[in-house]
Amino acid sequence: MRGHIARVPLHLTKVAFGSASVDILAERLALRGREGPVFLTTRYLPKRHEEIAGTGSLYWIIKHQLVARSPILRFGEAEGGRVAIHLDPALVLVHARPKRAHQGWRYLEGTDAPEDLAADATGLADLPPVLMSKLAELALI
Repeated sequence: MRGHIARVPLHLTKVAFGSASVDILAERLALRGREGPVFLTTRYLPKRHEEIAGTGSLYWIIKHQLVARSPILRFGEAEGGRVAIHLDPALVLVHARPKRAHQGWRYLEGTDAPEDLAADATGLADLPPVLMSKLAELALI
C-alpha cells in the first residue's frame, strides 16, 4: 500500500499493586475475568488514549521489573466520573526488563516495550511464572 506508515503501538505501565508475583497477578485477573469485565480505574483519561485502545497493552511492574502485559481493549466510563481501562484478562508474559516503580500509569512507546516470551524459541514461556519471576529477579533472563 503506497504511503502507508505502520503505526507502532503505544502502551501504559503500572505497578501491579498487591501482587508479589506474576502467579498472583495472573490469578487475580483470571478471577476477575470470571466475575465480569476486567478493568481498572483512573482519574483521568490518558491524552493519547486513541493511540492505545485496541492496539496497546498495560505492562505490569512487579518488583521493579516489567514482567507481563494485558492487552487494553478500550477506555470507558466508571463510577464517580472516573475512567475505566478495560483489559483482556489473559496475561502475556514478556522478557523481564528493569523498570522503576511509579504511581499511577506512564506511557511506554512500542519500540521500548519488551518482547513477548512466546515470540521466541528459547522455551522460557513454558516455565512456570513463579520461576520466571525468580530468574528475572536474579537478572538471569
